[in-house]
Amino acid sequence: MAKLQFDLVSPERRLASMAVDAVQIPGADGDMTAMADHAPLITTLRPGVLKVEGADGGAETAYFVTGGFADVAGPSVTVLAERALPVSEVTAEMMDGFIAEAREAHDKARAADQPQGVADSAAKLLADMEAAKGHIMG
Repeated sequence: MAKLQFDLVSPERRLASMAVDAVQIPGADGDMTAMADHAPLITTLRPGVLKVEGADGGAETAYFVTGGFADVAGPSVTVLAERALPVSEVTAEMMDGFIAEAREAHDKARAADQPQGVADSAAKLLADMEAAKGHIMG
């Protein structure tokens, strides 16, 4: 299987730079899998688990991302994440903190006479965070 270059960067650090078989991306419009020679695209990310297949002898590696962008361009996938952590480092307390931030943003959007789309986006963020916690924490 042809490899593609995968890079994952957050504001704090570069989390990954490796040759992989595939990257499963939690896109805002749905999950997708990018493989070598994928058609070029840029997508926004929703909170969720980003999985990398085929790195380091075939192992799967998973990262939790809170949002950001993914740039897929044939031989490479670059993910610029708002926040990203290896799933193995994510704790229930961290997820509760992320959910509390999303809930606060949702409450502010509803209370501030924002356009309905802003409140809807905040509600979706909150739901995605809660779903991610269920997926990661089991």
